[in-house]
Amino acid sequence: MNTAPSSDFAAVGTGYAAYSNGGRGRLRHDITARRVLAELGERPARVLDVGCGDGEMVLRLAAAGHYVTGMEKSPGMLEAAAKRITADPGIAERVTLSEGDIYHLPFDDASFDAVVCHGVVMYLPDSAAPVAHLARLVADGGILSVLTKNQLAVGVREALSGDYTAARPQIETGQAASVGNLGITTRGDTPDHLDDLTRANGLTALPWQGVRIFHDHRTDWKPTENEYQAALETEWAASTRSPYRELGRLVHAVARREATA
Repeated sequence: MNTAPSSDFAAVGTGYAAYSNGGRGRLRHDITARRVLAELGERPARVLDVGCGDGEMVLRLAAAGHYVTGMEKSPGMLEAAAKRITADPGIAERVTLSEGDIYHLPFDDASFDAVVCHGVVMYLPDSAAPVAHLARLVADGGILSVLTKNQLAVGVREALSGDYTAARPQIETGQAASVGNLGITTRGDTPDHLDDLTRANGLTALPWQGVRIFHDHRTDWKPTENEYQAALETEWAASTRSPYRELGRLVHAVARREATA
């Protein structure tokens, strides 16, 4: 998980790990991984995960047989990712980790079948430059997967949690920025804006998803496995359907570079 230039996400690493392992975090990872894996198909692919954090998506993609390069700006988070990956030698042989950030990606154009960037752009000043840096690395027939905060849903979490003092001004102004659960201000994008950015960089926008529509305000949610699976399938069903998807806390924008003849 890359952050703004002066931040090291390891400072909130414990909180992020707790979130990632809880019901809300699992929904995010399960929904986005399911979509990316479906778009990739069964053939082993070259994948770049920019802002890989503690390696959650790297592990999932490598376990599915893909060859994954994880890039992370935070040394602390990169160390956490390395520990998780080296614990499984079968996965480790398909993974490369390196330190770096979204503005300085040391790869040739069209180097990857998939470029994944989840939970990064929301911490950056804007989305145009980051999307351009990511898009140039997508090979013909490959995909770009960007998960970020959904500007359409600002104030929804706060309202459902009963924090009306915070919710009302967000809803009335449609403001793009608010403070997240980790205590860091994040900036949102609309799905249409993200789709426009991918098109501007030569990609074809695919249907976007709203992520965590019904459970985003459940910060203390500790479901049983049966309850979680039922919740996951309900969230998945709603993730590509309007008007539900517009209320997702996160927007998962996916685009493909069409293969040339």
